[in-house]
Parts: sequence; structure tokens; C-alpha cells
Amino acid sequence: MNRSGGASGRGFSVLRQFIERKRRGECCELCSAPLASEHPHLVELAHRKLVCACDACALLFSGQAQARYKRVSRRFLALDAFRITDREWDSLSIPIGMAFFFTNSRLGKIVAQYPSPAGATESELPLEAWQQIVAANPVLDDMEEDVEALLVNRVGYARGVSAARYYILPIDHCYRLVGIIRSHWRGFSGGGEVWERIADFFADVRRKSAVEEAYHA
Repeated sequence: MNRSGGASGRGFSVLRQFIERKRRGECCELCSAPLASEHPHLVELAHRKLVCACDACALLFSGQAQARYKRVSRRFLALDAFRITDREWDSLSIPIGMAFFFTNSRLGKIVAQYPSPAGATESELPLEAWQQIVAANPVLDDMEEDVEALLVNRVGYARGVSAARYYILPIDHCYRLVGIIRSHWRGFSGGGEVWERIADFFADVRRKSAVEEAYHA
């Protein structure tokens, strides 16, 4: 697997910005209006930066072409009919059983990131392997660039204790998961608290998700 130090640094920067904003009293980063705990996010496309926004400012960037910012989607979709073989997963060269994938429109390619105790690490993705997965799962063609991601959780599957889970969800929730792992990981195995928080995260995602059971031709 090839990894780019600069790419990893960019992933860590996005996470750090996201966590720091959560620690402060939040306000809209465009107009300074106070924000509720649940509020929209924008992606600043040039620097892959998450921006907190009020409803009015977020609305300005909904559906705009060639804008500096793009509003993060609020779609949650559980892909219960997702098709991927163990060989196909291994071909992606992700070292752990958890990762998210999104299209970076500025780079014109799919980006893979996986959480770790140090933050988000970016992995170079073999294009042919990804295309094979998309061919088997055409729902992935519908992901909105920059602001939606495929989140994969194969940790329980690898341990033989649960099924693998696949979701299309907002990109900010992927960084939320990375933040949970970075903030609560202890020791070599993570410790009981972090795994409880990860389980709570995925339970929340499941509750929010519509279920796409049969999308294959």
C-alpha cells in the first residue's frame, strides 16, 4: 500500500479543525450567527475544510455549480444488499476493516481514508479495483462528490461476530467517527470505552438511515 504523508496531513488537519470547533461555542463561519448543536456543514473545496454554517448561509450554496463551498448532504442510506468479496476488499489495500471513500472533485478521483488513533490516514486507491466494486454496486454512482461518502465497517465481520455494514452518509459524520477514535483510543486495542462509542455511532447511523435493499439489475 502506498500512502502520501501530505495526504495524511490534510486528513488530520480536517479532523483537528472539526474537533476544535466542537470545543468552542460555535457560530456560523460565514456570517458569525450563533449555531445550534445540530447545524449544517459546508466543504471548502480547495482545502478540504469543513465549515460550520447557519441554515441561511448553507442554503446559499445548495445546488450551486463552481462554488467555493459545497453543502454537506444529509442523506443516510444503509446498503444492506452491498456486494463485495473478500478478495475485492483486500485489493483496496486498506489495513483495517473500517474506511470511507468519497470523490474529490478537484482531484477528479476517489479518495480512501481510514481512522486511526492518530487521525484520518489517506490511502491511494487502485482505480481498477474500485471500478469493479462500483460495477457490482451501481448505487455508488449516485454519491454526491465531495460531500457524501461510502462508510465501510468490516471489523465485526473480520472477527466473525457480526455482518459487514456499508452506508452512504454525509462526509462530516465520517470525520466525527475519526474524532471518536482519536479522542478515546487507549493502549494497543483501544480499550472498552472507544469500542462502546463506535458501537453507539453506528447504531445512530443505522437509526438515521433509509435502507436500500435491492438496487441491482
